[in-house]
Amino acid sequence: MKTINIALVCLLPLTFLGSGCKLDRFPETEFSDVNFWNTETDLINACNRMYQELPGYGIDNRAEDNIGPGSNQVSTGSRPVPGSSGDWTDPYKRIFTANNILEKAGKAAVSETVKNRYFAEARFFRAYNYFSLMQKYGAVPLLLKTLDITSPELSMPRTPRAQVAQQIYDDLDFAAQWLPSRAELPAAQFGRLTKSVAWAFKARVALYEGTRAKFHNDGDWQSHLNKAVDAATLVMAQGHILNPSYSNQFLIAGEGPTNTENIFVKIYGPSSANVLLGHNNSRDLENGRIAPTRSLLRQYLYTDGLPAWTTENAPSATKSALFIPESNEVNYDDIFKNRDPRLKLTLFLIGEQAYQRPWVPVTSLGSRTAFAGKKGFSLADNAINNQATVDKTLIRYAEVLLIYAEAKFELSGAISDADLNLTVNALRDRAGFNIQLTNAFATANSLDMRDEIRRERSVELALENFRYDDLIRWKTAEVVLPQEILGGKFNTTDWNLPNPGSLALNANGIVIAEPASARAFRADRDYLYPIPLNEISLSGNNVVQNPNW
Repeated sequence: MKTINIALVCLLPLTFLGSGCKLDRFPETEFSDVNFWNTETDLINACNRMYQELPGYGIDNRAEDNIGPGSNQVSTGSRPVPGSSGDWTDPYKRIFTANNILEKAGKAAVSETVKNRYFAEARFFRAYNYFSLMQKYGAVPLLLKTLDITSPELSMPRTPRAQVAQQIYDDLDFAAQWLPSRAELPAAQFGRLTKSVAWAFKARVALYEGTRAKFHNDGDWQSHLNKAVDAATLVMAQGHILNPSYSNQFLIAGEGPTNTENIFVKIYGPSSANVLLGHNNSRDLENGRIAPTRSLLRQYLYTDGLPAWTTENAPSATKSALFIPESNEVNYDDIFKNRDPRLKLTLFLIGEQAYQRPWVPVTSLGSRTAFAGKKGFSLADNAINNQATVDKTLIRYAEVLLIYAEAKFELSGAISDADLNLTVNALRDRAGFNIQLTNAFATANSLDMRDEIRRERSVELALENFRYDDLIRWKTAEVVLPQEILGGKFNTTDWNLPNPGSLALNANGIVIAEPASARAFRADRDYLYPIPLNEISLSGNNVVQNPNW
């Protein structure tokens, strides 16, 4: 299956490659614009660079849903203002690549339609990277051309956030106009951008900007949310369907163009026998670099469709009769009983074949919570070092459905049962969770519809690196992030330990992975990242630091 994607996985840094991974005949030292930008193949190879630069698997321990072996400076409120940071420079390097293509590809001897397809790819990737910057820093300098050491734009100030957002929308609209549809994309080009990718990403951006503006009281949130609904609707008309298997969505079995839940992926491979681009996701899970927390487990509903905790990790007003109070948990697995099926598809239970052995709770490998992530884990990948080849799904159809549901609700404070069936209940059905969320069910059980839509997002997209950004846009980070981080319930039988030893346990015998005293979030400062000092200096102090940093 992976051989069709070889052009996207065999790129070498700083070198343009031709189809089939053969190096261009021109050595890098002799390579010039005169010899390039002439044919469609040149445009394809230039755009391949942007796919190569695309971030794939990564670990996000900034929220409270998972932690790593050590404390995270973002979630603990202890980060300093950096001198420099890849969070700023890496997106701008990728924006340079996109701008370079937009400036030079116009001379190619191809039709305007062909040119515009690759201009569309460049503009999508430019938008993708500006959104990454805007999420972290807010307003940033908006550069729409390449610079050299004499360019006056090197000292330009930050561009207003609304203007950056509008440019992102403009780029994505252009991309959607000129990219092929999902159905038009040949199977051999799987991994390249389509209209669905542009619309789905626009929906993501618009939901973020709309809810951020709404809850931070900053701008015209309705226009963004309307864009989110419109863009999601366009994706939903493209014929995408959910993968019948939630587990397989994150494994080799879920790869390729036949699984139309895949909207945008980072290609790895082409195979474990021929690894041109690999990753270490399964080993990261084993080594506790992604350690799920009790806060995450508390998000999952019980099989009667009722919660025990809110999405802000507080006891819910309505509690399921199936809930076992944490003081009454006897066994490690008690917290998994009678829950949304996705919980057992996301974490290992006692005795399940896990990291080269049946799972036994342990913190010695770095998993400070003693909970073990299962989502996307492969025994075959775990046996090799940095040679795993499961593609990384960056946008999937499930997210689009969740965007649609949340945006529809936030626009009017209500959502129809028809829209719930189209979105939330479709995801539950796929997972085998047969309790439907309806307005009547929510009313009868005193459930907050906003909280339940957010819960569905937190559960469906668990451990996919959305949680921190969701807390930021919802303006709940100041409530959620300072809370203590708890893990599994200790007992001598399940843990195969004669006593807790050096484990820090609370009064209920639950692991305290990180106490509340070690965590902090300043609402007047931490909703934006600090701008690296080097960037301020290089701009001649025209770039102004974010508040209170």
